[in-house]
Amino acid sequence: MSSIGIVFSEDPREFQRRDWTDLVAADPAGTIFHTPGFLKLYWEEFGVETDGLVLAFGEAEGRQVAACAFELVGPTLRFLGGTEVVDYLGPVADPQAAPGFAEELWAELLKRDGWDDADLRGLPADSAWLGSLKKAAGGHGLTVEETADQNGVAPFLELPDSWDGYLEALPAKLRHEIRRKAKKLEAETGPFAVETADQETLTPFLDRFVELHRMSEGPKGVFMVPGMEIFFRRLGEAFCADGIFRLTFIRVAGELAAGTIGFRYGGTYSLYNSAFDRRWQQLSPGMVLVAEDIRAAIEDGCGRFDLLKGDYSYKYRFGAERRGIRRLIVRR
Repeated sequence: MSSIGIVFSEDPREFQRRDWTDLVAADPAGTIFHTPGFLKLYWEEFGVETDGLVLAFGEAEGRQVAACAFELVGPTLRFLGGTEVVDYLGPVADPQAAPGFAEELWAELLKRDGWDDADLRGLPADSAWLGSLKKAAGGHGLTVEETADQNGVAPFLELPDSWDGYLEALPAKLRHEIRRKAKKLEAETGPFAVETADQETLTPFLDRFVELHRMSEGPKGVFMVPGMEIFFRRLGEAFCADGIFRLTFIRVAGELAAGTIGFRYGGTYSLYNSAFDRRWQQLSPGMVLVAEDIRAAIEDGCGRFDLLKGDYSYKYRFGAERRGIRRLIVRR
């Protein structure tokens, strides 16, 4: 590929005018969190400084081949997305353009004033971007430190073609537990139903999800502040109609006892958030629902079920594997 030119913009209208969704699809590291649609909502709800947006685009042979969204917070340059609501961060590119973009990006960033260091989080350990960004920064004389990211593990499942195939691949103990929990729930409450929000039920389902979140103990109970609730509702409005936003509940004895929010995007189902009614805690409706989400992901043809950041023990009860998430601290 010919040399790559870098174009910067501070204009949030570029989320739509330079829509880079096709690059997210082309990049093996691309996720829902890299899409301009998701990042636009994040910027509008959580942008720290009104003039802090920095969008970088790579161009070659008359077309856009790479994109990366940054946020400048004081003297620190960060990938746009923060750490509270975005799990994976960083650039996306046509795979052939990725190394050249990393190289030219640092060269052009060094010409810009206003930043002293870059705190780049959310880079999977198995992503090519981790190595290319680190190598390119070092090549330009920058000091680079690599560490584990906050909550720096994101467990995931590689999915087979069938639910039975998934169960059979699990260790016997895990397989037994998944089946036992579903049978116990049904034996004690009667048949349960799994319901996924559509455009008609999105609002009442979100109402119930927010209610359950605020009933939770510990950090989860204070997570759903009004600003966060607005963000979740806007995500639903933006991505429900095309099937990306998946708000799913398990109905037990007529009640919505547990809910999950996930994203089905690019062959991956990402489990984003969850909440459950503690009155049903002894019957584990949330665990039963996650198993049903895995079943639905398989039936939808997804090849991966991503439980996202947080090294929680419950994730490994579904057979998940560990995936490290890294952080680069780059200083001028």
